[in-house]
Amino acid sequence: MKGFMGGWSSGRTGAAEPPEVMEALVQRVRTLRASVESSEGCAESTAAVLGSYEQRLSDIDAAMRPIQVSRQAAQRAHDNIDRAIRAANDILAQVVTAREAEATILKGPHEDLESYLKAVDRLKQVAGFFTLKDNFKNCQRFLNDIKILLSKSSLMIEEEFKNLMITHSTPVEPDLLLGWPSKTEWAIDGYAEASGGNSGDSKHPSKSLATAMDRTPAMILPRIVPLLNALAQRFVQDGNQQSCYRIYRDARRSALELSLRKLGVEKLSKDDVERMQLDALEAKIGKCTQFMRIAMRLLLPGERKLCDEVFDGISFNKDQCFAELAGPGVLTLLSFVDAFAKSKRSPEKLFVLLDIYELMHVFGSEVEVIFQDSFCSEIRGAALGLVKLLAQTAQETFVDFEKKIEKDTSKTNIHDGTVHPLTIYAIDHVKCLFNYQSTLKLLVQEFETGSDTEFQLGVVLTKIMQALKNNLDGKSKQYKDPALMCIFLANNVHYMVTSVRRSEAKNILGDEWIQRHRRIVQQNANQYKRVAWSKVLQTLSVQGASSTGMSTLSDLSSSGVSRAMIKERNLVENEKKPHKYLKYSPEEVEQLLDGLFEGQQSGESKKLDQILFSEEIKSHQI
Repeated sequence: MKGFMGGWSSGRTGAAEPPEVMEALVQRVRTLRASVESSEGCAESTAAVLGSYEQRLSDIDAAMRPIQVSRQAAQRAHDNIDRAIRAANDILAQVVTAREAEATILKGPHEDLESYLKAVDRLKQVAGFFTLKDNFKNCQRFLNDIKILLSKSSLMIEEEFKNLMITHSTPVEPDLLLGWPSKTEWAIDGYAEASGGNSGDSKHPSKSLATAMDRTPAMILPRIVPLLNALAQRFVQDGNQQSCYRIYRDARRSALELSLRKLGVEKLSKDDVERMQLDALEAKIGKCTQFMRIAMRLLLPGERKLCDEVFDGISFNKDQCFAELAGPGVLTLLSFVDAFAKSKRSPEKLFVLLDIYELMHVFGSEVEVIFQDSFCSEIRGAALGLVKLLAQTAQETFVDFEKKIEKDTSKTNIHDGTVHPLTIYAIDHVKCLFNYQSTLKLLVQEFETGSDTEFQLGVVLTKIMQALKNNLDGKSKQYKDPALMCIFLANNVHYMVTSVRRSEAKNILGDEWIQRHRRIVQQNANQYKRVAWSKVLQTLSVQGASSTGMSTLSDLSSSGVSRAMIKERNLVENEKKPHKYLKYSPEEVEQLLDGLFEGQQSGESKKLDQILFSEEIKSHQI
């Protein structure tokens, strides 16, 4: 610092400033000082002025405040008046709407259902409006009036729904049902499953049901269905689902039962079935088949379709409703089958039983298609339970039939050894069984799942044929003459073999069975020859005549044997012209006898057959 100041002092003294410069500097300093003093005075003056203005503004604001408050109050009042006018207009509009809706509702829904339902909707909107305006005077009373009117409208809707359901739920006339599908349609849709075929829709139950529903006649006039749907929607919206459910179910159940009754369906008991003769049972089966076809192809799909349409778009338990309305009708349909299945078994009813089983097998499959949901489990269980019961009854009836054949003790006397009526009866039944091949295979599968059905059928047929053979063996012992016993067995077993060879039974019983029983025929034929014809052959031979000491015609004549008898017995071999008397040699006769029991015969053999069998009893006694 000392050095910095010393340098600055030496500079000033070293060169003096001019006097006029110094004077100018002094003047400038004085001017600045005066300016500063003047600014301070202005600031104080300005502050004073501003303070004055602030006070004046405060006074003005205080004076204006009451005016502003009054103006705001006026605006609020104006806004309140506007809101009151709008509210009044809204209320008035709602009151007018309510009065208009009331006039339409009080007319009822019968004349114009669409307008009626729109009026109900408008009235519900009015009720909603006034529910939110409960601070208005007399609003609650008006709202109560609206609610009373809505309650009346609900009752009117219920009554209209009920009237429409009762009026239009009439039974379908039998003529319409019987003539509805063509025979071709029955054949295409019909019972391919029962004949062993597979329907193209069988793997797709919903498709099968949809197809059936498309082909049904209208259960209710088509123009009425949308009305019922609209009414049902209001029913459910108003919380009256149970009432809607009950009305629809009762009306349609009654219509379905009347349709079945007019068609001829009746509920039968076990006693009713047991009193029926076989012809009556067969006729009943034919009718029952037709009734079930109509029910499963027309009535029940039609009811399912109607139920879906009436309750379309509605949260409603359609499946349960359909199950309850259709259940009694289905059980009535099944009553005959149930009574038959529980009636006393009889071999004579075997084919009727197979017809019913075939029908029920198809019916049970279709029940599973139409009654798919859980609410229909009772109906499905009833149908499938009957199928199993019939299968069990059929199996037991086969055993009964086998026992009947084996233990038959009929006293029918067959004196000439021809085919016994029992053989014809049994073979006819076996032949008829082959008209039921697909049904028999279904029966086998019912108890032998995965087994060879043809093998199992072979077992059944073999047992029946063996039972017949055992019975024939017993009946043959009634013959005191061994020759007739042999020809009886040969004739009856030959009838069995021939019948099997000419029918489809040959494919089931097989060649081995046929060959074995042909050997039985041949054995009995040979035995018949030995027993019945040995004396004849001996008489016809020269040795037979020689053994009596008669070797010439003269010997025979002298013994008292007539010439006619000589010619009758061909005892002319030693004569000069034996060909005049001989037509067959002993060897030829034996050959013809050998061919007597063959299937094919020569002309001579046929002739001998006629000669011998026309006098069978006489011949074997010679």
